[in-house]
Amino acid sequence: MHPTKYPTAWDHPPTRRAWVQHMVSIAARLVGWVAVWIGALGILVSFLSPAYAVLFIPVLLYSAFRAVLQLAYIRPSIYIQRVLWQYPWQFLSDVPRGRNRHPAVEEDEMWLELPNPEEPGEQIPLLFLSGMRTFWWMRRFGTARTKPGLKAEIEPLWFAGDPRFIAVIAASRRRGEAPKRLHLLYQRTATGRRGIEPTDWNASPDALERARRSGAHVPDAVRPHSHPH
Repeated sequence: MHPTKYPTAWDHPPTRRAWVQHMVSIAARLVGWVAVWIGALGILVSFLSPAYAVLFIPVLLYSAFRAVLQLAYIRPSIYIQRVLWQYPWQFLSDVPRGRNRHPAVEEDEMWLELPNPEEPGEQIPLLFLSGMRTFWWMRRFGTARTKPGLKAEIEPLWFAGDPRFIAVIAASRRRGEAPKRLHLLYQRTATGRRGIEPTDWNASPDALERARRSGAHVPDAVRPHSHPH
């Protein structure tokens, strides 16, 4: 069955495998960098004189940094799973995107423009606010010098979620039969951070509840929709 025919992205077996592989990769890198840190410290303490410390300090600092970075990847990965639990996959072609600041937002981040699920004529910019492995996507977003083969890896684009709140994108593999790479996108207003008020984007109650179950922070009270008379 085609990936878009499943009730949710999580119901698609290759997607579940892709998420498990994603988590295994994070865990393996975490263990690897911790092992490098312990090994470097052990060699320095057990076999070398203090004079060699200057050579090992950069290794200790860098391996500690990379281990902490892997820990930071765990939380967005959990949100990825929550989004996949709630939304089906869509395949989107020719999605407007850019590397520089979108004219409608203040942040200077890569972006995609996606249609509002309830107002298809409205395009909503969704920024790459998470620093989780964005370089891979940046290389494929496209400039005049980007190789066609790289651009083709995100055409069509896998998409699950609601661009007003939180979403997951993925690249294609085997002509769209399986997601190659999972990446979390979200609106800053959906993060729940102090000083940032959530917004409902005039979404329906069902859309708000679905976004809430996916981990997005949305208003508890839904203001009534206005209808033309």
